[in-house]
Amino acid sequence: MQMLYQYDVARPPVDELLETYWSELRPDADEDVRQFATSLLVGTIEHLEAIDRLLASRAEHWRIERMATVDRNILRLAVYELLYETETPKVVIINEAIEIARRYSTYEATQFINGLLDAIRRHLEGSPPSSPTSRDLPSPSTTVGAPSWYWDEDEP
Repeated sequence: MQMLYQYDVARPPVDELLETYWSELRPDADEDVRQFATSLLVGTIEHLEAIDRLLASRAEHWRIERMATVDRNILRLAVYELLYETETPKVVIINEAIEIARRYSTYEATQFINGLLDAIRRHLEGSPPSSPTSRDLPSPSTTVGAPSWYWDEDEP
């Protein structure tokens, strides 16, 4: 997370960023930790454009560049994991992002991050919204059959 934040703020070359972080800030880090964190950083940066497009498509009334830097990068890292690190359960990824937000951001940010990541998770899984709103309902002219989550008043 710290390396991604640094990249977002200063845009240093990735190899320089990695060298500085591991030699000056975490020289005693275990090799497995180094490899995993490095792969998350490099993967997130490589897919940054696609990640930001997905975030923008689900963040109602929020532009990516207007989000707090910490929150934006928590979201980017989590979305990278949701998309490309398929071994970790999606719920675990979201919970980890919320925990990072609790530590480094605000209470409101934890709610925002949770809601946005859950919307992205549902989108990726092809699940319907958990509580439909009028904008989620299909227009009457295009409805062929009611979606599975649509309330049927005739059903008990």
